[in-house]
Amino acid sequence: MIKKRGIVAIVGRPNVGKSSLFNRIVGEKISITDDVSGITRDRIYSRCQWLDQEFMVIDTGGIEMKNLPFMEEIRAQAELAIDEADVIIFVVDGRVGVMNQDADIVNILFRSNKKIIVAANKIDDVKFIDNIYDFYNLGVEDIIPISALHGIGIGDLLDKVVEYLPNKMIKTYENTTNFCVIGQPNVGKSSLTNAILGYERVIVSDVPGTTRDAIDTPFTRDGENYTVIDTAGIRKQGKIYENAEKYSVIRAINAIERSDVVLVVLDGTKDIEEQDKRIAGLAVEANRAVIFVVNKWDAVEKDDKTMNEFTEKIRNQFLFLSYAPVVFVSALKKQRIHLLFDKIKEVYANYHRRVPTNVINDIIMDATIMNQAPIFNGDRIKIYYATQVETVPPTFVLFCNNPSFMHFSYERYLENQLRAAIDFEGTPIRIILRKKE
Repeated sequence: MIKKRGIVAIVGRPNVGKSSLFNRIVGEKISITDDVSGITRDRIYSRCQWLDQEFMVIDTGGIEMKNLPFMEEIRAQAELAIDEADVIIFVVDGRVGVMNQDADIVNILFRSNKKIIVAANKIDDVKFIDNIYDFYNLGVEDIIPISALHGIGIGDLLDKVVEYLPNKMIKTYENTTNFCVIGQPNVGKSSLTNAILGYERVIVSDVPGTTRDAIDTPFTRDGENYTVIDTAGIRKQGKIYENAEKYSVIRAINAIERSDVVLVVLDGTKDIEEQDKRIAGLAVEANRAVIFVVNKWDAVEKDDKTMNEFTEKIRNQFLFLSYAPVVFVSALKKQRIHLLFDKIKEVYANYHRRVPTNVINDIIMDATIMNQAPIFNGDRIKIYYATQVETVPPTFVLFCNNPSFMHFSYERYLENQLRAAIDFEGTPIRIILRKKE
């Protein structure tokens, strides 16, 4: 069983290998790595699993004390990451030894009263190993030599991280439909929450950022138990460092992870922005069911085509969420809220749907007969058997001759055939390929 733990921040001065370490820990190239100092300007979050422990890792921009472009923002970002973290990995350059800036940064870290581990990076040759002893002058007890580039010492580092992480309890609610409300500031999330609940549970204001915390409210409607989680608005990346919004992203992510269904709220009076897509992407990354809620629809001048035109905009802008339904509401006037609840119930059921094995096999086999797989990587994939292994989200294993023969377009075709035959509206589905032994 996976134990969900706390938050780890990776900090340090520029160009010591923080982003390379982040990528190594999370197992994929999420952070941009470059020899140009300061290329990572915003905090980047990702879940990491080590053995049976799961925790969140935050990458940060390099901290410098001199006034270079973006340095004020980068320092603020790093300090916010430190504030959010339970454990801090302080990355230093193991080849060059202690720098004055390292001492300045460690003084900031000490003020946080958080557990600190020094990762002496770039130690990929035994001739540099003695350099690590200089770093004990920083006053940190745990100095671990690593090479993020080559993966040396990463296990030792993560062992120490897990040792220091707290055993945090994740809020859970039994026998309820859990859903959260996310979106940019001032799209009407709190107004929508209040309309859903029927009373003024959450502060509503025209000032963006009024909601600071994720607020959980259990309630009952038509004999069904629900918990709605309202969240702070997620600002554009360059603005996240502002103090008023400092916890918005991390708390939104935690709210998503405690939810079955995510309501992505859009402002019907405005155009769709890149930030809307980033916010929706958080739900996709967490494999949660999604509903688009277009709010403020009462304020839109419309005719019989307006709703279809806005829906088409959503489809064009959110290609990665083609399965998510769209509901138009007015939180202010409490219009169409009942339709939203109908859709939440449907999507929740789809997210938990389990399909009989014989039905899955009929769908997959019919699909392969109608449209034969292309030759890819030297041969054609042959699917022998299919079964569902999980729900939340529905997950299917296809046993085949060789997973490397599956072209991504054919896998998407099979997913579309599953969706055409079974109601999976609102929920992601996962397909796992396994070689038949």
